[in-house]
Amino acid sequence: MATHKSAIKRQKQAEKKHEINKSVKSTLKTLAKKVEQAVASKNAATAKEALVKAVKAYDTAASRGVLHKNTASRKVSRLSTKVGKINAA
Repeated sequence: MATHKSAIKRQKQAEKKHEINKSVKSTLKTLAKKVEQAVASKNAATAKEALVKAVKAYDTAASRGVLHKNTASRKVSRLSTKVGKINAA
């Protein structure tokens, strides 16, 4: 446990940041699920709209350091591929 002033402050900051990051990651998962559901229902228009929102959220999370940029890129790529398969079919 932290015993001096600066360590206590850093501990509080880390806990606050952890909660924010957890919230952002939860939102990202929800947006990805919406894309997946639209793909499963073969609704191209809804999937496209959901993908745009998800891509924006993933890019924002990567730029803020919540996710590594390669992780965000990989997840966006996989979602885009799934949406692309609907449009091709």
